[in-house]
Amino acid sequence: MGVEEIVLLNADDEAVGSAPKSTSHHRNTPYHLAFSCYVVDTEGRVLITRRALDKQTFPGVWTGSCCGHPGPGEKLRDAILRRLRDELGMGDAAASATFTSVLPRFQYRAVAEDGTVENERCPVVRATVPVNGPVRPNPEEVEWAEWWTWDRCLELTERPEASPWYRLQLAELAPLGAPLEWPDAGQRDLPPALGW
Repeated sequence: MGVEEIVLLNADDEAVGSAPKSTSHHRNTPYHLAFSCYVVDTEGRVLITRRALDKQTFPGVWTGSCCGHPGPGEKLRDAILRRLRDELGMGDAAASATFTSVLPRFQYRAVAEDGTVENERCPVVRATVPVNGPVRPNPEEVEWAEWWTWDRCLELTERPEASPWYRLQLAELAPLGAPLEWPDAGQRDLPPALGW
């Protein structure tokens, strides 16, 4: 496997280069492209995960279903499919998922306890899958994964172990209603560096 690259962005969210992911997250992390995905089943339950305890950034925090970094030239849907497969073992379920852009303009900056910074333009996507789709988390990525009700997802925002991006995203998602009600925000507001 080659070196995973992240896409560096300027203030207009245009790609200005790339850098190795493994050496890019530190106290002065450059602004870069990412995504978050909430996997929702047809009963409206959300797959919530806890990041592996030895992750380089924000180990052990509880968060949405998966997140990641599109590589140079990689489209958003392809990046999500890759991470659902590699992080959660959801190859078949992901392949049949319906993807919806729900927060295409989301961006954030957060500082971990050790000083490591996340600094991302991070569109949020819902992936709707059949009920009881199989999940086989990769232990190098995910400590734990479980299907939660929306009310329980909202309660997580009040707990200190929730990731900072989860809290910020839920503040924008909660007013939109339950997960299956989130409207399609379209692709127009995705960053210029990222195709659908």
